[in-house]
Amino acid sequence: MTILNLTVTGMTCGHCEKAVKQAIKGVDANAAIEINRTENLVVVDTAEAAETIVAAITAEGYPASQGT
Repeated sequence: MTILNLTVTGMTCGHCEKAVKQAIKGVDANAAIEINRTENLVVVDTAEAAETIVAAITAEGYPASQGT
């Protein structure tokens, strides 16, 4: 598993967090996810490539990029 630190913008409420989590789980059902929407931070422990996770979140309508 790899820990990804992602910047995800546009999350303003619990529904947004749920949508982002569902997008990630759609790619990796076993992913561990932590979201801090006030800092636009999503931490994902996953076996999938960062590009795959970022693409899933972006497709859900939340711009995402891999942070540092």
